[in-house]
Amino acid sequence: MKTIEELLAEGVDGKRVFVRADLNVPLADGVISDDGRIRAVLPTVEALAAAGAKVIVASHLGRPKGAPDPQFSLLPAAERLGELLGKPVAFAQDTVGPAAHDAVDGLEPGQVAVIENLRFNAGETSKDDTERGEFADRLAALADVYVGDGFGAVHRKHASVYDLAKKLPHYAGYLIATEVGVLKKLTDEVARPYVVALGGAKVSDKLAVIDQLLGKADRLLIGGGMAYTFLKAKGHEVGISLLQEDQLPAVTEYLERAEKNGVEIVLPVDVLVSTEFPDLKTKAPAHPTTVAADAIPADQEGLDIGPETRKLYATKLADAQTVFWNGPMGVFEHPDYAEGTKAVAQALLDSPGFTVVGGGDSAAAVRTLGFDEKAFGHISTGGGASLEYLEGKTLPGLAALED
Repeated sequence: MKTIEELLAEGVDGKRVFVRADLNVPLADGVISDDGRIRAVLPTVEALAAAGAKVIVASHLGRPKGAPDPQFSLLPAAERLGELLGKPVAFAQDTVGPAAHDAVDGLEPGQVAVIENLRFNAGETSKDDTERGEFADRLAALADVYVGDGFGAVHRKHASVYDLAKKLPHYAGYLIATEVGVLKKLTDEVARPYVVALGGAKVSDKLAVIDQLLGKADRLLIGGGMAYTFLKAKGHEVGISLLQEDQLPAVTEYLERAEKNGVEIVLPVDVLVSTEFPDLKTKAPAHPTTVAADAIPADQEGLDIGPETRKLYATKLADAQTVFWNGPMGVFEHPDYAEGTKAVAQALLDSPGFTVVGGGDSAAAVRTLGFDEKAFGHISTGGGASLEYLEGKTLPGLAALED
């Protein structure tokens, strides 16, 4: 895989460089609540611009249905990118139409343009190779060189991620090179003990990675909504907690295999429960109660790990030399249910080993709860991509850059 360092050594002065970024930031009424993904691509954009490239930044945002949709416009992200760069960024109101060509044609060396949401064109996400390839051809007409730096999208076989890289000289940006290096430390070069903390809502989202980790990790700490399927598989009642009954056979098999393989699966010993889900808009006090994990009342649901579980998980992370964390321990968006996620984040900071926060809600939680991002070994920008890499899958966006 050629990297941006090689591209810069070859020279980019005056060249049109297409940077496939991941600017898929959370938006509420046009306001960005977390600009972490924009910050992540800054080193690549700044280096290319400083070397005299005409930089074209492209990304998706949300899931528009192959046509323009104002609520998913990249304009707020483009404006934020300009603020972070400290200079104007041109914005094209289409992807491959006249506005995009005008924006690119108007660039001087060292300047930057952002084109509109790639998913406003059905060809970006098409399952049809021909349709996807045609859209990639139109994108290729905008540029001389391709730099892949949208790690959060590399697990998608999309036109701008996969097909376009095959049509232009291609290189990995700083972010992708860093992400791949980190993931190798979680798969090929693991320092032990290797502890994985998994949370989030659905156990079905994590089954494949758990399957792989049962042969690699030393301990799995389970929290979030997915924990209740594990507790049910152990024979405990879980009240009205989130439960995926169809996954009970798989979870039961994993518990048995973990015991056979000597992998420790650690489940909550106490949880915070309530009769109703908290109001995440008003953040009104929820008044939860704490109960043992095997004594959840029939009319209540678990919404965070309890204080004893926080202590237990901190102990299990204390000697870890490698830690991967993906998924919050509870409904961290509400202050009454944020302590479990906060405790795991703090335990990662206290751990002596290499700590990786696996993107998505975990990365958002770190920022929302006020932790210093630089204090962690690495915060990934792609939760889904990280998980699929750990599952052993071939990621189309990385495969295209390898050619």
